[in-house]
This record gives sequence, structure tokens and C-alpha cells, in this order.
Amino acid sequence: MVPVVRMIPQKQSLVDQTAAVLRNEIDAGTWRDWLPSERFLCEQWQVSRNTLRAALSQLRQEGSLRSVHGVGTKISRGKARQRRVPASREVALLIPDPLDQVRPAQALWIDELRGMLNERNCRLHVLHGHQYFRNNPGAALRKLTSQNPHGCWVVALSNHAVQRWFEKSALPCIVAGSTYEGVKLPFRDIDHWALCHHAAGALLGRGHRRVALLMQKSKRAGDLRSEEGFMAGVAQSPHPDAKVTLGYHESTVASISRTLRRLLANKPPPTALLVINPFHFLTVVSQLKQMGYQIPGDISVISRDDDTFLTFLVPTPARYVVSSHQFAKSLLRPVLELLKTGGVVRHSSQIMPEFSPGGTLARAKNERTG
Repeated sequence: MVPVVRMIPQKQSLVDQTAAVLRNEIDAGTWRDWLPSERFLCEQWQVSRNTLRAALSQLRQEGSLRSVHGVGTKISRGKARQRRVPASREVALLIPDPLDQVRPAQALWIDELRGMLNERNCRLHVLHGHQYFRNNPGAALRKLTSQNPHGCWVVALSNHAVQRWFEKSALPCIVAGSTYEGVKLPFRDIDHWALCHHAAGALLGRGHRRVALLMQKSKRAGDLRSEEGFMAGVAQSPHPDAKVTLGYHESTVASISRTLRRLLANKPPPTALLVINPFHFLTVVSQLKQMGYQIPGDISVISRDDDTFLTFLVPTPARYVVSSHQFAKSLLRPVLELLKTGGVVRHSSQIMPEFSPGGTLARAKNERTG
């Protein structure tokens, strides 16, 4: 009797399964032109680098993919069926530095926004890299957005080139911060013009007539608004003898210290300072202490920005306060609108912070003795 041979179903290998998933994602249009990095795909699908590379090799042999040396893995559209990308409830936040290197206040509002989105079944992915914030970021941003399609992009700490690129790309995008003049992207930010206009009034109202603004040379849009508001606050005051000095510096302790010493060498020197960036405020007040100045006895100092660590300084800094929850909430609604419709109802919204006088602001000496 001839034995009957039965075919036993073969279990599909992990490599074949991974290749099948890749084909499905490419056919569905999940990625536009380039695959994400191998590390990203391995973490997403929980497969080893060897398994992923074997699956990629299969698709290269089929003609669906091709490797571009030094760039990545490009999708060959001739082999991949192009379909409309399904609506995504995933949000990308793009920043220059990793989260562990941003200011605490910035990390807090990002975490708040993540929680608010999670409650609405949306996910926030934080992407970072200085290559996306150069003067010509087009190539890097095209690759990034192609490999990481999202329903909405939130761009923070951005320069003019980044904003212009997203404006031209037509991707759903909102700026966490201010936009530059001529850029039509929606944005949410603190009202830096009004804040600094108020700061000028707070200093002049306490008898200071020689005031200075310290800020970084490479100015973001909010810093430009700050300078305009501070200058307008002095110019529009009823004090024709008031004088403003501007001090521009690099974002280093040495540069900030040099700029401060140069300002104080003026005859007569300023009696009050407004400092952009709370980290730079730390450098300014510590340098003043080293130089023998009493704060606010000899010189008053205001920080434009608040941050958690400032409350531990003695005296407590005069500063402008906005909660991380409030800022995240201002972003939530337009982000959800962009996910749903690709547009926003209200183009811009700005928050006026609460002024906290602290202990670094006092009347000018001539006012106290006069």
C-alpha cells in the first residue's frame, strides 16, 4: 500500500511577516517617499535589526525599495500602489533639542499637551534635531515629514526658515510660539509685545530712566516682538528723558557676561534691566553679584520669562508668569481642529502673563532719596 503524504502547513517566518507588513504599509501610503529609520521600525514592530534588514532585502529584490547611500531607504513608486493616506490622530512636535535639554517650563507644557491629547485618543510624538532648524532645512524636513507622516505638526522654538518651509509644504501645522512677519501659519504664544511694553512701564513708573534690554543675537519671532514692545513702551511714556540701551549676546555665559559689563560701563549706566530667557537671567544676576551690585538696591532686574527654578532664587525674581497647563490648553483646540479638518477657526491667540513683582524690582535710587 502506497503511503499517503500529507502537506503540513509551514509557519510563516518572522522575516516574511515583517516583509508583508512593510508591503501593506507602503501600499497604504503610510510613508510618502522614504521609510523611517531602521531603529524606529525595529522599536515599532519589536523585531531585531537582522530580521528587519532581511525583510528590507526582500522588498529591494522585488523593486519596491531602493537604498540611497548615506540617505536612507527610498520607496519606488512604480512598484507601490499609491493610496490616500488615512486620517491620522498622531501629532508630531518638532523641536531643536531633545526633551532632556529644553527648559523645565517648556518640558512641562509639552507633557501637559501630551496628556490632554492622550485623553482624546491622540498621540504626541516628539521629534528633534538641529538639522531641521538650519538656514536651509528643506532637504532634512522633506525626508523627516515623508518618513514620519502625522495628522498635525507642532513646531516650537523655530526660526524663519522652518516656518517658511511648513507654510509652503501645506502640511497641517501650528507654531508653538510667534510667527515671523509674512508667515501665514497659525500660532499660539505669549503676547511678548504687550508683556515688554508693560515691563517698560513698570520700570519707568519706579523712577528708572536708563533701562536696558538683554537678548540673544539670533532672535526668534517672539524676541523681535519683545524688542518692539519694550522700545514702544519707553517711546510712548510721558518721560522724554528715558533712554533705552539694547544688549545683544550669544547664548553663552561668557558672551552674556561681556555684554552686561559693556552695558554697565556706559556713562551713566542703566539702573534697570529686562532679561530675555530665565537661564540668561541667572547669569546676569550672578554676574552682578560678583561685580558687587546689590539687587535691587543698586540695579533692578526683571525676567521676561518664568521657570520653575526661579522660585528658589533670593530675592525672588520679578517675572511674568503663565502656567504650563494654560499654554498647553491654548494649543489643544487648534491641534484637534487640524487633525479633523486640516485648518483652524482662529488663526492666532496670545496669552498675557501675570506680572509677579518679586524682590528684584525697586524704585530708582534718585526716586527713593528725592
